[in-house]
Amino acid sequence: MKFSRQTTLRAQASVAGVGVHSGLPVTLTLGPAPVDAGFIFVRTGLEGSDREVQATAEQVIATDFATVLGDRNGPLVSTAEHVLAALRGIGVDNATIEIDGPEVPIMDGSAAAFIAAIDQAGIVTQPAQRRFIQVLKPISVKIGDSFGEIRPHTNGFRVEVEIDFTNPVIGQQAYAFDLNPEGFRREVGRARTFGLMCDVARLWSAGYALGASFDNTVVFDDERLLNTEGLRYADECARHKVLDVIGDLSLAGLPLLGAYRSVRGGHKLNHAVLTALLADRTAWRVVEGEAARRTTRAVGEVGRGIVGGRVAAAFGPDVS
Repeated sequence: MKFSRQTTLRAQASVAGVGVHSGLPVTLTLGPAPVDAGFIFVRTGLEGSDREVQATAEQVIATDFATVLGDRNGPLVSTAEHVLAALRGIGVDNATIEIDGPEVPIMDGSAAAFIAAIDQAGIVTQPAQRRFIQVLKPISVKIGDSFGEIRPHTNGFRVEVEIDFTNPVIGQQAYAFDLNPEGFRREVGRARTFGLMCDVARLWSAGYALGASFDNTVVFDDERLLNTEGLRYADECARHKVLDVIGDLSLAGLPLLGAYRSVRGGHKLNHAVLTALLADRTAWRVVEGEAARRTTRAVGEVGRGIVGGRVAAAFGPDVS
């Protein structure tokens, strides 16, 4: 993790696809933003003027099937987590995210297309110190069988994920990752969203997963993986959960210095832990580049995975 200057994009770059839940075509354009702007969604294609929403925890209005951001007038952008994960994972601090539909395009189900767009746009440094939220004490949340905790950590930002599915093909998996751009590209950014075939009809009838296909979702039945090309990693489901965590916790508004552990978690748990952290002003502080360097040390990529055998529908709330 680098501790020096803030960064933004050099130019604009666009991707086009469909929303995994809405099934609607959408174009998303990443672009530069000024110092301390953070990530700003600009929703176009609406009646009247465009509307902006800051990508922060305060703007989250739903977390059932994805992370949804909005304002007092209602939702503006859904499934924000993958593009946010790409920006945070690659090390961008400030960016505009212009979108002409209600949902970020799912692309191949991972963050790979957004990483490619960031590379196309280019990254430039800005004349201001990078700022961080440093976690000072543990904060934990339990929701049913799910448990999440964020705690102090001396080595940048670390994510530890454990999943446990009754579906025997997914079963138990665990993956731990210390965030850095090259590791994110190789080990996490290409991990795809996943779901269970038994849930598809229920989701379609409820108006969800209308854009889901084998091209953008890893799909399992009770006996096997249904995608003919196979998995990108043996523990791809756990790695995708790490991807979601990085996107969801980017809504802190600044990079985090701490370690986050999720057990049987999803978007709802990630948001609950983040809001609990931010609500306790004794649990964190803002530090700038050189101060952050003194309180932590940069590390290379560390990732480890465990795949076993054995609690929720993968395409249902809080799991994909």
